[in-house]
Amino acid sequence: MADTKTRADIDIRPFASLGAANHGWLDAHHHFSFADYYDQSRMGWGSIRVWNDDIIQPQSGFPPHPHQDMEIITYVRSGAITHEDSMGNKGRTEAGDVQVMSAGSGLRHSEYNLEDEDTAIFQIWIIPDRRGGSPSWGAKPFPKGNRAGSLQILASGFETDDGALPIRTPARVMGATLHAGESVTHEIGAHRHAYLVAATGAIEVNGKQANARDGVAMREGEVVITALDDSEIILVDAA
Repeated sequence: MADTKTRADIDIRPFASLGAANHGWLDAHHHFSFADYYDQSRMGWGSIRVWNDDIIQPQSGFPPHPHQDMEIITYVRSGAITHEDSMGNKGRTEAGDVQVMSAGSGLRHSEYNLEDEDTAIFQIWIIPDRRGGSPSWGAKPFPKGNRAGSLQILASGFETDDGALPIRTPARVMGATLHAGESVTHEIGAHRHAYLVAATGAIEVNGKQANARDGVAMREGEVVITALDDSEIILVDAA
């Protein structure tokens, strides 16, 4: 029987096209409009509002500041990030691991690189499907061996996704490590949006090449991701 699956539409957003701001202690690149970077065509992707590619210098970071009604996922690419918030939560999240902060009705937090090396993170903001509620924070180690050759769910708004960090929005944050030549397939449902970034390595997405730290915006249909180099990828599937 012929394969009748529809391939997803994709848009490659080269790293060089992203918004950028270098503050000395922070070298930031923005996939979507953020702070002083504004692009009407890149205000978000579905409920994904922010995807920042940040490199934080040693012994520096984001001092205490407030958030409200936003799901904030931090994926640590290298180094480690140390979190502290107004609820009394404290934690250090290392490379390959994830932390989630549900801002809910509001809280203050800081994120510092207390290491002696640069820390590189993806910080992803997703709009929640309900406002308010008690804020929360959680972090979890995700051994890379469990992500080898397949997409693993790191954070999810679906109760059926056992073991994932909970978020208050119908979305999934997934990660995979792929050897050169390996492929994974993902199906994006109707009326949903997905965004993919390779933290390391070049990849091919439905036959189009994307290099490390390029953005790939996708909607509705099948996505075949093939590693051209050994790669580490993060994919968010959201409403």
